[in-house]
Amino acid sequence: MEAQEALFDAIADALVERGYWIADEVLPASLSKALLNDFDQLQASEFKSAGIGRQTDFQLEEKIRADKIHWLAGDTEATADFLQWMDLLKSGLNRRLFMGLFDYESHFAHYPVGAFYKKHVDAFRAKDGRAQSNRVLSTVFYLNENWLPENGGELLIYDQSDSGILHRLSPVFGRLVIFLSEKFPHEVLPANRERKSIAGWFRVNESII
Repeated sequence: MEAQEALFDAIADALVERGYWIADEVLPASLSKALLNDFDQLQASEFKSAGIGRQTDFQLEEKIRADKIHWLAGDTEATADFLQWMDLLKSGLNRRLFMGLFDYESHFAHYPVGAFYKKHVDAFRAKDGRAQSNRVLSTVFYLNENWLPENGGELLIYDQSDSGILHRLSPVFGRLVIFLSEKFPHEVLPANRERKSIAGWFRVNESII
């Protein structure tokens, strides 16, 4: 418990100081392995083409992103444990930062060889430019064993002014990335092998945005 509280302290401090946090092997190795096994047990038909926007602005746009997704519902032991850990993180960040985080949504993301996601931010905006997102904190957890630098597939995180690259991160197994959704443009580069991850978002209640 003390180790978990210290971890949540570190995440909260990083979000205040920089707006993002990156670390490896945060979750138990057994849970990471079980999540990868759940991912690999899914049939191709259980992954759907991902889109951009939401509600009336939702559209499929293969020139922007080419990944396929499967939403997590906590219907396996591993995904339930993962969602429970994220719920503890939500409570921990609310106690420390008063962020008003309301819930967490996430999905398995499968990037076939050559798939990508062009530069974007996770806070949706309507066609008239008005903010319509209740996503305030983004997470990415990687499930790629034995990933090598030459495999590509890096996550590029741009600075808040979108004038340069802050980090170029390989999607190595067990790496967790957390960042403020509205602040950091980011991009997924193509890889020469399939790429697996869990993308997620902490949200605030839409009624109070």
